[in-house]
Amino acid sequence: MSVASPIPSGTARRSARKPKGEGHVRRAEILDAAERIFVEVGYEGATIRRIADEVGLSSTALYMHFAEKREILHEICTNAFYKLTQANAAVIATDAAPEVRLRRLIEAYVDFGFANPNAYRLIYLTRPVEAEEAESAAQGPGAELYRAFEAVVASVEAEGRLKGDVRASAQAIWAGAHGIVSLMITKPYFDWVDRETLTRTLLDALFAGLLKP
Repeated sequence: MSVASPIPSGTARRSARKPKGEGHVRRAEILDAAERIFVEVGYEGATIRRIADEVGLSSTALYMHFAEKREILHEICTNAFYKLTQANAAVIATDAAPEVRLRRLIEAYVDFGFANPNAYRLIYLTRPVEAEEAESAAQGPGAELYRAFEAVVASVEAEGRLKGDVRASAQAIWAGAHGIVSLMITKPYFDWVDRETLTRTLLDALFAGLLKP
């Protein structure tokens, strides 16, 4: 089920109950609705009842798919990291110079963030104190994702192209990309320049400063 607009703040809205459907389809609907609600009202503010109402299920029916709210958040975060890992793996597997693959990796990261703003908020902008499941996913597949990225930075150093430390350079590039995504999705009212232009300008500056000619 696709909802065209967010749930009005302070308004209880119950969707019409849905007939039984395929389990994997219903599960995906629950995840999609929960992702929006977690972002809208926060993880602590979200309830199983509200998620169930958004999908058009009873709370009892929802519990047939997920035992608790934490399980829903963990799957959302794990799925998001999986998508990003798949995108990165495709870039890493290409026959290109290390610095080219590095640039494509961070561009893929930015693209993912803008294509999946709600999931991005949950995996990278959720405070652990509010949702330890987001932190758990970040320390598992998220950590593996970052290690793969850092390994590409190390391969740039092995080619004699990196000016500084591998870890510092990797973190600087990631922090720069995260800054663009997080600021633009949380501050849409700011008078931003074209997204592609801003991303290219930042990455050009980072790569010029971190890589040897």
